[in-house]
Amino acid sequence: MLITKTPFRVSFCGGGSDLAAFYETYGGCVLSTSINKYMYLSIHPYFNETQTLLKYSENELVNDLSEIRHKIFHQVLCDLGVSGVEISSTADVPGGTGLGSSSTFTVGLLHTLYCYKGKFVSKARLAAEACEVEIEKLGAPIGKQDQYAAALGGLNFIRFNKDGSVSASPVMMQAETYKTLEKNLLMFYTGTTRSANEILGEQKKNMTRDAQNENLLQMCRLAEQMKEALERDDLSGFGSILHESWELKKTLAGGISNPQIDAAYERAMQSGALGGKLLGAGGGGFLLFYCEPQRQEELRSKIGLKEFAFRFERDGTSVVYIGDKYWR
Repeated sequence: MLITKTPFRVSFCGGGSDLAAFYETYGGCVLSTSINKYMYLSIHPYFNETQTLLKYSENELVNDLSEIRHKIFHQVLCDLGVSGVEISSTADVPGGTGLGSSSTFTVGLLHTLYCYKGKFVSKARLAAEACEVEIEKLGAPIGKQDQYAAALGGLNFIRFNKDGSVSASPVMMQAETYKTLEKNLLMFYTGTTRSANEILGEQKKNMTRDAQNENLLQMCRLAEQMKEALERDDLSGFGSILHESWELKKTLAGGISNPQIDAAYERAMQSGALGGKLLGAGGGGFLLFYCEPQRQEELRSKIGLKEFAFRFERDGTSVVYIGDKYWR
């Protein structure tokens, strides 16, 4: 048996600029970090080598790869020509919560299958191939940030260049600032999940409008400023930019926020948060806030939502177990 783990991510600023409809004209950028919540995938030869067994929220036992209903499993297994195996997936968080679950799964599956075949593939290539699978082959109206965050790991500033290339660099900050930032970020579950595709599809259409593009350009400028704030140890500035970016993000498409989310956000701001945002495309999932320690208990008591504890992680997708003779 071989087991991999691939981290989910938290995006702070710049989300939406990773859509091709935007970055091919303007270039884009995102500040994000991977966190210590993971997608786990295990693989080993199936007892009946003429069949393939897939275990996720459903179970699929197929005689031929063409029979697989799960789109990502189907595409990646066919692309890499792997059959006669049993693959199981489990995750620390459900899908549709704004932490990049679909892309995390795709990166993890590619990594797992390449390792099973005994082939080393760089993390950058895993990210690029995951983008190709989801965006080009399956036609998902999504961007590129989640795949690179999951594959590379760490707190990074990621650029999406006009020619389609992607570059990522770690944020250069003091160790104590890094630890304080981690401690001062609080995440809460709104109790609802949603599919990002509808919101992102509308956002993509809106990129023909000058007002939305200008707001997204400003969000890119804010991502640059947020990176600079971290590099000069200005965490209050980070919190303020987080708030300003959220206000802009809500203008990009309908459904990004709703009255319940707005009310929870307002309670948090009144209880000491300097800034926050809804993670992912919008509509549900997790709310993230920057709040200094002396006000955190007040925020927790006033927001009325379940807290979701997390820490940063640095490794990206990785192999956590290799059994004897797992390979073909």
